[in-house]
Parts: sequence; structure tokens; C-alpha cells
Amino acid sequence: MNDWLDAEQRVERAQQLSESQRWAEALAEIDAALAINPTNATWHAHRGMLLEELDRWEDAADAFAESLKIEPSDRDTAVALGSTLYRLGRLPQAIQVFERLAKLYPNFEPAYCHRVGIYAELANHEQAEQMFYIAQELNESCPHCFVHIADSLMVRGQSEKALFCWKRALEIDPGYVGVNRQIGKSYRLQGRFDLARKYYLREVRDDPGNIDLLYELADLALESGETAAATAKLAHILELDPGHIESRFMLGKIWLRRGQPGQALVCFEAIESLGFDRFDLESFDLCVGDALFRLGRLSEARRRFEEAATDGPCEPDALLLLGDCLVAMAKPADAADAYRCYLAETPDDAVVHHKLAVCLGQTGLHGGALEHCKQALKIDSGLKAAAHTAVVAHLGLAQWSEARAMMRTLRRDDRKDPKLRQLRRRLRSCMARHYWRRLTGLIGLRTGSD
Repeated sequence: MNDWLDAEQRVERAQQLSESQRWAEALAEIDAALAINPTNATWHAHRGMLLEELDRWEDAADAFAESLKIEPSDRDTAVALGSTLYRLGRLPQAIQVFERLAKLYPNFEPAYCHRVGIYAELANHEQAEQMFYIAQELNESCPHCFVHIADSLMVRGQSEKALFCWKRALEIDPGYVGVNRQIGKSYRLQGRFDLARKYYLREVRDDPGNIDLLYELADLALESGETAAATAKLAHILELDPGHIESRFMLGKIWLRRGQPGQALVCFEAIESLGFDRFDLESFDLCVGDALFRLGRLSEARRRFEEAATDGPCEPDALLLLGDCLVAMAKPADAADAYRCYLAETPDDAVVHHKLAVCLGQTGLHGGALEHCKQALKIDSGLKAAAHTAVVAHLGLAQWSEARAMMRTLRRDDRKDPKLRQLRRRLRSCMARHYWRRLTGLIGLRTGSD
């Protein structure tokens, strides 16, 4: 008899500890009680809730399952087990729990509501809708149902219907956590930034210390062109969490956009001092290289661009900047290799075809230079620089008539272009040298024959 009394007292003590959020101590008391009486379903359920508070989700699922073995008809424990299995990603098992619950209690709305979300996550949207309509017949004012079906609708591209359902959830429960954020995301995808900001701010008011939420709001400000607002929000995040790498990275990119590479580099170096894995931030080496390049630190920039060129999504941009860096280092042959690799990924970039042509011309490959000038002009017929370089390539190939023809076209299109005068002088000089060599050659031949 004393043992049973001791068990009851321990459960009471566990309840008091739970109210003080002393979860581990409460769990120890429940475990002691269950050691005395292991057949009490309520205590096993209580144990499951304590394990959830301690983020021991697998153990919590086992505790709820043990409770249901003793009391199979307990609706609340069944919901707790199904929800925990859902959180653990054990979706088929969660569905089984709710299906069994629906058989026991056909009019119990949560047995259908939870399956809306599970089926949506499994991309079984037809079943999700079926569960939604059954749940609506039982309780048309359940905000969870509207949130779950909104997620399903959004995945299927039905954004307006999803917005309606999220807004309906807020009408039922204005404090529903995360819904304002979802609405904000939806409006952002539509490019309706003012509405997106409105709903994000509502969510921030309810959860002002949520770093991820604040970061999304800063990203939204940047996307909508409000650079100053984005900078202020990022500064606020770094006050709350100085080690928030993503915010420092975004701030560095803003400094780059403003043309202040020194400030950008300070941000990037601070990130590296935190000991992060550079692959965690897409385009990190590219951005660092860009800052170094603008500061004239070419060797360091080159190394960064070469590293970025192997990082996948950044590769084309990294190759382009690598080429530009190598040009600045007076390495046209190496730059040409980088530009070729870039054009293999992005063949319709007229400007880079011209950059490659210039490099080839500087290395004496005038035929290749001319081909890339032609390709650039085919893509963009108004690219005057490519036409100028084509004239130079013709000169390098001693194609005088082609060079003169292109010069006439350029003069007809724009007589005021100051570069044409210099190009014309170069054409005349090249032709004069050519004819002089021919003339002196002929004289030499005649003298020799005499």
C-alpha cells in the first residue's frame, strides 16, 4: 500500500515540477512512479509529454505507444502519438494511427485534420483534399485544416486559393504562428513587395526575436530595392546574434553593390574568422574575389576566382571575373582560356565573345579574334567595340579590302565616334608599311637581277 501511495506522490511532484518547467526532474519522478505501477496509461502519456519537452521525440513516441497499449481508446494520446510520428517523418505510421482513431471515433475532427497535412507532405494532394472536406463537415472553424490545405495548394501552384485559406485561418485564430509569414512569402513570389512586407511585419511583432524571420525581411527589403532598410535590419540581427554568418554575408554583398569593396572585405574576413565551411555560403569565394579584384589585389583575387570556378552554380560568373582578372594581370592567353570556358556555359554573351577576341588578338591569333568578333556582332549587331576589334583583326591578317569595307560601315553609322580616327590612322599606317615592304622587295629583286 505504501508503494502505491509513494507512486501517487511522485506523480504529484512531477506535475509541480512540470509547472516550473523542470522537465528532467519531472521525468525522473514519473519514471520512479512507473517503476512501481507500469500499467498506468495516464502516467505513460505524461511521460511522453515530458520527453517532448526535452526534444527526445523517439522516446516520446514510444511512451505514447505504451500508453495506448494500456488504453487503446484514449483520443488525446492517439493524437499525441500521431503528431509525434509526423514530426519524426514517420508518415505512414502516423497515418495508421489517425486512421485507427477515425474508425474508433468517426466524428472526431482531429483524426482527419492531421491527415490533411501528412498527405500534403506526401504529395498525395487528392487524399489531402478528401480529408479536408471531411474535417470541414465536422468543424468548419478549424484553423489547422486551412493551414494544411493551403500548403498543399501552394505546392500545386494555386497561390490565390492558398492565400484565401491562410487568411481564413487568421480570421479564425489571429495569433496563429507562422501564417502571416507564409502569406508574406506568397506575396513576395508574386512580386507584391508592399503586401509581403505588411504580413512579415505582423509576424515580427508576434515574434520579434526570430532571427530567421528578420533575415527573410532583410532579404525582402534588398530584393525590393530598399538597400538602406535591408542594411538596418541586418545590423539589428547582428546585434542580436553577432555570429549570424548569413547576415554578415548579405551585408558584404550590399557593400559590393554600393561600390565599397573595402567594407565588403571586412565583412567577408569576419565570416572567415568565425571558422565556417565556405561551401555553406553559395558564391562566397566569388564575392571575396570580386572585392579583392576591385581593390587591385589581383593575385589573391585570381586564387579566389579559381576556387569559385569549381563550386558549381557560381562557375560561369567566376570564370568571367577570372578572365577579367587575368586581363588586368596582362595574361591574355590565360584570360582567353577562362573566357572560352565561360562561353561553353553561356554561348550567347556578345560582350564576352568580344573580350575573347581582344585576348586572341593580343596573342597574335587574328583569325580566331575575327571569328569571335563576328559571333559577337551576330548576337548584338550594335556592339561597336566588336566591330572595331574586327577591323584590327583584318589588319593583322592583311585583309585590307575587308578592313576598309568595315571602316566605311562604321563611319556611315557614326561619323562622330572619336575612336574611328585612331582606327583609320592605324589602317593607313598598316597599309603604308605593307606597300612599302612590297615596294622595297620589288626594288631589291630588280637590283639583284641587274
